Amino acid sequence: MELTQHQAEEFARMPLTYLRQEYPNHIMHLLNDDRDVLPPRELHPIFYGCYDWHSAVHGYWLLLRCLQIYPELSCREDILTLFAEHITEENVSKEVAYFNAPFRNSYERPYGYGWLLALAQELKQSCLPQAEKWYQTLEPLTQDIRTRFINYLSTLTYPIRVGTHFNTAFALILALDYARTLNDATFEKTIIEASNRFYVADTQYPAHYEPGGDEYISGALTEALLMSKVVPDFPQWFDAFLPDVASCTTLMNPAEVSDRTDPKIAHLDGLNLSRAWSIKHIARALPEHHVAQKSLADAISRHLASSLEHVVGSHYSGGHWLASFALLALE
Repeated sequence: MELTQHQAEEFARMPLTYLRQEYPNHIMHLLNDDRDVLPPRELHPIFYGCYDWHSAVHGYWLLLRCLQIYPELSCREDILTLFAEHITEENVSKEVAYFNAPFRNSYERPYGYGWLLALAQELKQSCLPQAEKWYQTLEPLTQDIRTRFINYLSTLTYPIRVGTHFNTAFALILALDYARTLNDATFEKTIIEASNRFYVADTQYPAHYEPGGDEYISGALTEALLMSKVVPDFPQWFDAFLPDVASCTTLMNPAEVSDRTDPKIAHLDGLNLSRAWSIKHIARALPEHHVAQKSLADAISRHLASSLEHVVGSHYSGGHWLASFALLALE
C-alpha cells in the first residue's frame, strides 16, 4: 500500500487546521518567574498549535512532505501561506530564546529535537522555490537543536527504550537522516558512535513485553530500524536481536485501541502505524530470502488495516498527530 494523492490531501488538511489551533494545548512549560505566564502563541509563535510543540513541528514536516510527493495538491497555496506567515526571523528568534532560558535544557529532548531536524531536512530537500529561504530562516533554531543533541549524546550513559517521547532510537533515526542529507559528517559520526555504544551488543530483545498501554513506537522495532542504517552486517545483528521475530505475536499483531478519545490510549493507533513504518524498512534491509520476510509483510498489512482508517476524522486526541505517522507508514 502506498500513499495516494487523495490520502495526501486528507492528511494535509489536518495540520493546516490544527497548526493554527491554539487550544486545547498540552504545554510542557517551565516557568522561571511571573513573566513566563504566557499563552502558547506567545511562547512559541511558530509551534503553538497541534496540541503540543513537537506535534506542531511534524505537522509542518507533513505538509512539506505531502507537497514534495504531490506538488499539485489543491491546498498548496494554503500551505505556502501558512509557512510564510509563521517561518519568520522574529518568530524563530523567540523559539530559540525559549530553549535558551534557564532550566530548559531538557525541553523536548530528544523527540522534539529529532522532528525539528526532520523539518529542516525536508526544507533543504524541498522543490518549493521558497523552501531555501525558510530553511535559512529556521537555521538558528536548527543549529541550536543540533548542538543540544550532540551535547546530550555525550552525557547520555544509557539509552532510553520506552515507547514514547523519550525513546532514544527514534530521535537518532531522524537525526541520522538529517546528518546524511546535509552531509554533516561530524554529526553523523556522533550518531553512529552513540548508536553502536547503546545497541550493537543487544541480543534476545524481550519483545514479548510489548506493547505498553500508552506507547506509539515499538522499542524493539525502532531500535532495529536505526541499526539497519548503522550496522554493516544488519541481517546478522537482527537475527541475534530478534531471533524468532515471526513467532512474537504481540509484536507482529496490531495493538487493540479501546478508546480513541483518550490521549494516551490513542497512542496505540500511532504504534500500529509506526510499527508498519519500521517493519517496512527492516524488511528492505534484510535479504529477500530471509526466513522472516513473509511474516514481516503480513504484519505490515495487519497493522495498516488496524489503524489507517482511523486517522482522518479522528478525535483531536489522535488527530493532531496521527497523520504524520500514517505518512511514514505509507511512503
